[in-house]
Amino acid sequence: WGGRFSEAVLPVVEQFGESVSFDSAMYRQDIRGSRAHAAMLCAQGLMDAADLEAINKGLDEIAAAIEAGEFEWRADREDVHMNIEAALIEKAGEAGKKLHTARSRNDQVITDVRLWMRDAIDDMLERIVELQRALVLLADRNEGLVVPGYTHLQRAQPILLQHLLLAYVEQLERDAGRLKDCRARANLCPLGACAMAGTGLPIDRHATAQALGFDGPTANSVDSVMDRDFVIEFVSALSIIGMHLSRLGEEWVLWASEEFSFITPADNVSTGSSIMPQKKNPDPMEIVRGKSARVIGSLVTLLTLCKGLPSTYNRDLQEDKEPLFDAVDTVSKVLEVTTAFAYNVEFNAEHITAGLGAGFLDATTLADYLVRKEMPFRSAHEVVGRAVALGVAKDCELKDLSLDDLREINPIFEEDVYCSLGVENAVAQFQSYGSTGKARVGEQMDLWRAKLLTVDDK
Repeated sequence: WGGRFSEAVLPVVEQFGESVSFDSAMYRQDIRGSRAHAAMLCAQGLMDAADLEAINKGLDEIAAAIEAGEFEWRADREDVHMNIEAALIEKAGEAGKKLHTARSRNDQVITDVRLWMRDAIDDMLERIVELQRALVLLADRNEGLVVPGYTHLQRAQPILLQHLLLAYVEQLERDAGRLKDCRARANLCPLGACAMAGTGLPIDRHATAQALGFDGPTANSVDSVMDRDFVIEFVSALSIIGMHLSRLGEEWVLWASEEFSFITPADNVSTGSSIMPQKKNPDPMEIVRGKSARVIGSLVTLLTLCKGLPSTYNRDLQEDKEPLFDAVDTVSKVLEVTTAFAYNVEFNAEHITAGLGAGFLDATTLADYLVRKEMPFRSAHEVVGRAVALGVAKDCELKDLSLDDLREINPIFEEDVYCSLGVENAVAQFQSYGSTGKARVGEQMDLWRAKLLTVDDK
C-alpha cells in the first residue's frame, strides 16, 4: 500500500502489528491457495500460461526454501501472505504482481484458515480413534472385572470396568462427530470474496473451490470475510474434548492414589518428587486435567474477540490464529499422552474385588427384587433403606443378613433374595439396553472391537 503513504511505519507499530511470527504456520495452505487462484486466473484469461508457469516455479522455490529453513520471514511484510507474495515478485517479476488480482488478504487469510483447520481436524480424528482403540484394548484386558460405580463420589452401584471405559469411548465418538460436523460447515471456499464485496472481474469461484477440495464457494462475500464462527465452533469442540479427557484424568488421578489404589501406572508414564523419595505421581493425567483450562481459555478469547466487531473485516481478527493454533496443539498432545497412559496402566483387580463389599452396592438390585415381588418401588426403597441400616448396625453386607433378619423388616423376602445380593449377582441382574449387564456390555464390546480393532489387535 506504499503509494498512499508518505511516511514509513514506526518500528513499534510494525512489531505490534506483525503476525508472521505465528501465521507462517499456514504457509503450505497459503501456497496451495495461491496455486489454485493463479490457475483460475489463467483459465479466465486474466493472466497467460507463461505467467502461470513463472508463478508456480516461484512458489516451488519458496516452498523448498521454507521447508529447508532458508526462507527469511520479515516482520516488515506483516504476515505469511505478504512475505510469500513479495518473495514471489522477486522471483517471478511482473507475473508475480498479477497473483493478487481479484484477491484480498481478507479472503486469502480465511481461505488459509479453513484449509489449515480442515487438515487439523483430519489429524485430530485419527488421534481420537487411537485413544478409543487404547481404551477398548484396556477394557479387553480387564474382562469381567467389577468396580464400584460412583455418584456424588460415593459408592452407588456395581458396574463392569468395561462398561465404564466404554463410556469414555462413547464420549470420544461424539467428540469426533462434532469435529466432522464442524469440518463440513467450514468446507466452503471464501476465495474470490475479495475485500468484502466480491469483484467485477470475470473470475470462477466454483473452479477455485473445486481445485482446493471445498464443497463449493461461500454464498455471501460480506459473510465470507467477517465471521469466524467456524473457528469458534472448532475450538468449542476441542474444549469439549479437553473437558472429557479432564474428567478421565481426574478419575485416574484419584484411582492411582493410596486411598483408592485401583490403578498402577507404569514407571514410563509417572514422575517422582524432588524431595519425597517414595512418590510416584500420575503427572500426565494431572496435566491433562489442567490443559483443559487452557483450551477453554482459547474459546473464551475467540468469543470475546468477535462479540463486538462491526461488519465486515476488522484487523482484530488477526488475533484468532494464536488461540486456534494453541488449542489444536494442546488437544493433540492431550490425546497423545492420554493414549500413552491408557497403554501403560494396570488395574489392581485383586484389590478392587476385595473392597467391593463396602458401600452396599447391591442395594438398588435388592429394591428391584422387591419390585418383582409386586411391591411398589417407593415402598421397596424404604424397605431396603431399613435393611441397609441393619447392615450398618451389624457391620455386615446385605448378603450376610439372615433371612430372618430380612423378614423382620418385611415378610415378603424369600430364599431367592440371595440371588440378587452380592456384587456379582447384582451385575448379573442388569439387562436393559445400555446397562452394565455382562451380556449387554459384551454386545457393546463386540461393536467397538469390530469398529476399532485390527486383526493384530485382536
